[in-house]
Amino acid sequence: MKDPPQQHSSRQIPNTQALWDDAETASASLGCWTCVDRGTCGGAHKDSSFFDCNDYCRCADKASCDLVCRGNPVAFVARWREIDGFDLTTARRAPEISVDPLPSMVPLIEHNSARHGRLNFPIVAIPLYALIDLGNASLKFKDREALANQFGIASEARIVVSGVGRDSEIERYWGLPNRAELLGQLQSLGIALITPPNFSVLTDVPRTDNLHAMKRILLAWVEMAEAGLPAALHVNARTERDYQRWAELIAARPEIQSIAVEFATGAGRGSRIDWHVARLRQLAAVVNRPLRLMVRGGARVVEPLRQSFEAVTVIDTDAFHKTRCRKLAYFTESGKLHWRSHPTAAGEPLDGLLQQNVATLHSHHTYLERLHADRRVVRSGQSPTIAKNGYGQSDQRGNLSQDRRAFGEIATGSKGQSMIATAKSQFGVVANKRAK
Repeated sequence: MKDPPQQHSSRQIPNTQALWDDAETASASLGCWTCVDRGTCGGAHKDSSFFDCNDYCRCADKASCDLVCRGNPVAFVARWREIDGFDLTTARRAPEISVDPLPSMVPLIEHNSARHGRLNFPIVAIPLYALIDLGNASLKFKDREALANQFGIASEARIVVSGVGRDSEIERYWGLPNRAELLGQLQSLGIALITPPNFSVLTDVPRTDNLHAMKRILLAWVEMAEAGLPAALHVNARTERDYQRWAELIAARPEIQSIAVEFATGAGRGSRIDWHVARLRQLAAVVNRPLRLMVRGGARVVEPLRQSFEAVTVIDTDAFHKTRCRKLAYFTESGKLHWRSHPTAAGEPLDGLLQQNVATLHSHHTYLERLHADRRVVRSGQSPTIAKNGYGQSDQRGNLSQDRRAFGEIATGSKGQSMIATAKSQFGVVANKRAK
């Protein structure tokens, strides 16, 4: 997003976790009470001794600061105008684009390096910035076949496009002059779902920088929906007030059917992830209509999120990255998912290892979705259907072992079956259960 600001040594913050906002235990900073943005921002609540959030800008040369900060008034006004102010409600209304159901897990595939064939799986996620040439402001692929060749995926695979990326990538995307044209070309490729860039909402910057980032996320989502793309609004937030604003906006705009979150970086650190999960569940309660959720990172908090959202889909990065590190996913006899070293010979392709890891992770997430659904039924006081179907807790080990063997045989081709057909069938079972 931005270059690290030049810092005064007296203003350095060794631990940015000290700036986690907590309105329950800390009052707003003294300077917040007279701030013109207080109604939008809600104030900064933390134990640190700052007069207001403007003190978070620690640049020695304010004129060179690239934060959205009043310390550099000329740049601040330009950034404020490019988004038509910090108020989310001034963003254009978007058309309502239906989003088809997605499975519990979608593997992220970044490239086809060290592979010779194609991944036999019915749906994959691809980074937005791998599809667009940010230097030439053009789409890298003219058709689905060229895209499938480049990423080593099945030609008929459904595509989820993830806007999560490095700050340098997402800032370059925002600077593209022809985003609408590029999004229209993406729409012609038959995208199942896309998420907008996750512009950073940092803790150690002025709140005006956060407000600017959140408005850009919304505007990017509107552009995607206007291009006819099914899009999930990425929810980035730093404070309680941020979540309240997102909830108010989503409740008032039924065209927002899906949202996305990312726990792989800041929001997933330490105990803060539980704080974010609690606010997301409050958001779902305020919106009070079915919402689907795309999650990247934070596997341990998927179960509580499934209690509040109609459906939760995990964009899984482990299968791809662990394969690159020559790791193999497997289930222990107790049904736990583990990884072990799987060295390969020099020049040996990784197709088989990736296929098996994707199959194992798919089996794992499908099982967890069923288990979470069963636990919700138990908490409601009803009899769990999972036990009637042989998926009770006492049978966990046996069923996971069977899944492991079945998916291993499919991945290696020992049964000569199609991974796509098998996965589609299982996705259908999960979707039907949810519909009931």
